[in-house]
Amino acid sequence: MMEEHIFYEGQIIWAQIDANRHLRHSAYADLCAQARSNMLKEMGLSLDKIAEINIGPVLFREELVYLREIHLNDFVKVTVVMTRYNTVNSRFSFRHEIYRSDGIKCAVVTVDGAWMDIEKRKLTVLPAEWQSIVSHLPKSDDFEEING
Repeated sequence: MMEEHIFYEGQIIWAQIDANRHLRHSAYADLCAQARSNMLKEMGLSLDKIAEINIGPVLFREELVYLREIHLNDFVKVTVVMTRYNTVNSRFSFRHEIYRSDGIKCAVVTVDGAWMDIEKRKLTVLPAEWQSIVSHLPKSDDFEEING
């Protein structure tokens, strides 16, 4: 486990459990969204700061690979790393790994997205002065930077 890239830790609660008595599918996405938000805030790019200039994140794809079950009252840790970033159009990809407290990797969630101008409802780029923040986001070993 990449301890330095953990951006969410918490207990699985009753509301996150499905009829089969394990973590429901949409709760995985919720855990990862919170981890991404925490990571961005910690790195200096909080969603509130981004919203001040009428920009918000939008996802195009979310892939979830289940590896092991997670149950009620389990404690989990969620890691986040950037796997791809396009410096021209600010499109991004992140990989999340969800671990139980026993150290078992239970899921891998990969998302692809971009930034949207909330008023124009069109894709946009982050301001140039924020690119240095993006350059310091945690990166995967297989990180790919695209310049076009």
